[in-house]
Amino acid sequence: MPNFDLGESIPPHTEHAVSVSLPTWKSNVGYEEGEDWVIGSMTTGYPRFFIHRSIQAFAKDILDKIGRKASVAFLFPTRQVAARCASFVKLRAPPAVVSSLEVVHLVLDTTNPQAGSLHGLSPAISAVISSPEGFSLLKQYWQHTGDGVSSRRAEFCHSLFRGGLLRVDEVPKNSAVSMSPKPCRGPKRYQRGGSLDGGKPSTPSPTSTPAPDKEETSRFLEERFGRNLDVSFVEPAKSAIKRRIAGALTSDRELTASPVPEKEMESNTRGIVNLREDDIYLFPAGMNAIFNAHRALLGARGSLKSVNFGFPYVDTLKILEKFGPGCIFYGNASEADLDDLETRLKAGERFLGLFCEFPGNPLLTCPNLARIRQLADTYDFAVVVDETIGTFANINVLPFADIVVSSLTKIFSGDCNVMGGSAIFNPNSRYYSALKDFARTGYEDTYWPEDVMFMERNSRDFASRIERINANAEAICDVFRESKLIKTVFYPRDTESSANYEACKVPGGGYGGLISVVFHRREQAVAFYDAVDTAKGPSLGTNFTLTSPYVLLAHYQELEWASQFGVDPDLIRISVGLEDTADIVKVFQSALQAAENGSQ
Repeated sequence: MPNFDLGESIPPHTEHAVSVSLPTWKSNVGYEEGEDWVIGSMTTGYPRFFIHRSIQAFAKDILDKIGRKASVAFLFPTRQVAARCASFVKLRAPPAVVSSLEVVHLVLDTTNPQAGSLHGLSPAISAVISSPEGFSLLKQYWQHTGDGVSSRRAEFCHSLFRGGLLRVDEVPKNSAVSMSPKPCRGPKRYQRGGSLDGGKPSTPSPTSTPAPDKEETSRFLEERFGRNLDVSFVEPAKSAIKRRIAGALTSDRELTASPVPEKEMESNTRGIVNLREDDIYLFPAGMNAIFNAHRALLGARGSLKSVNFGFPYVDTLKILEKFGPGCIFYGNASEADLDDLETRLKAGERFLGLFCEFPGNPLLTCPNLARIRQLADTYDFAVVVDETIGTFANINVLPFADIVVSSLTKIFSGDCNVMGGSAIFNPNSRYYSALKDFARTGYEDTYWPEDVMFMERNSRDFASRIERINANAEAICDVFRESKLIKTVFYPRDTESSANYEACKVPGGGYGGLISVVFHRREQAVAFYDAVDTAKGPSLGTNFTLTSPYVLLAHYQELEWASQFGVDPDLIRISVGLEDTADIVKVFQSALQAAENGSQ
């Protein structure tokens, strides 16, 4: 079984890994406390929380180039995205930070003879720059929205920048700061992550990038662009991903066919015969899909409060709080919560949409989607369902939703080496036309082509992997249920809301690969976590089993708040992988034995 050192990438030796090893309970606490022995050991981290080293290096070179070494820079894929970030900061920052804001755009130097072959990639970067005091606000935007550049995009564009193929576009300072509508005020919360500080203060003076080595640049373009990033494959790869998400791709031979986005996919597992390929939108991260679903609803329906129904992944709630007029929060996803919502609706309150996960993370609770749909039809609000944990191979929630979102980073990819997200607009939704109208001008495809290619390759065996993971998870769940150390097991098959899951379960589907457990005593949880012989770090949906003290990592600054919704601070979450069933069962049996021995 795996043996990862503290701070090592998961998977190991993977340049664009999505997880990082935190092998002991103490190391997780040390990470949250910002202790040097943990932070200094980390080679990478989850991309929205830890800024990848390649992005940090690129940001530093940009700051050096424009003579702002003492500043911080966050990198985004387009001018519009950078403008939204700058507006977010401008609305919340003190005057000194606002006056330091600058947006710098890097564009392809079309005078360079080598630039012609790169037009199809649209390699561009927009940097939002501020004084160091603006770091926490910039980091909040980066983390909540998933709008930041991917590490592969940064690595590629950085090489072009150093080779002279990307240049700074000369535009007036702060010209992009006011391009985006102002987000509504929401509560501030400092979010820690890798620093993009350019270094010690110095007198601003332009610094030049070394003259490009033509032979080196040509070799880079051949190795990275010519052989491995053939742009002609990108659109078919996107089409294949979308058709897999719809349950309509039956053969990899369809990859060679020309995409027909406007064609209806009558044969699909979603049960929506008029669903079309262009009803499915791809994003660079799952959270970016949620962020843009919320943007689309605001654009289509106007400024209304939202409902966060059920205990959410942390940044979903932050999006609803900070990028609109606010939200009401129901943390239990119970029938009593729906009763209260119905009372509000009958009294005249109106909402933009209800956002929920199915099942929820980490308690695996499933809301009553049939009743929610009925309320939505009666009182005119949208329903947005995050299907990441259930996965569309096990459940079908689209008939109940106006928008279905998912993090493709997780089990759809499985390899833990690329980010991605998706959103489906239900063509039968009353808001469909308005959402499509918004998307025509409001949607930007910022999914970097290299990431698309990795996602397409990784997801080819998605359906067969789910079957194995379902079986392994049920076997591990049974081990936990038999243990006298375990106080509660959370799994969709066995929760009080299991009937709601069954109502959406597809024929032949299972219950997914996520399990959460709570021990009777904290020392048992600590001993178990330290002993369990699996990969240990953030994320889920990997092809290998991944264990995490999830609540510590996601809610360390708000453990008391989380506990009022039944989220125990010592909860351990297990994302089950593809290992041999007998072998992985033994791993958990051994860890439970170690926990029993260590807590006596």
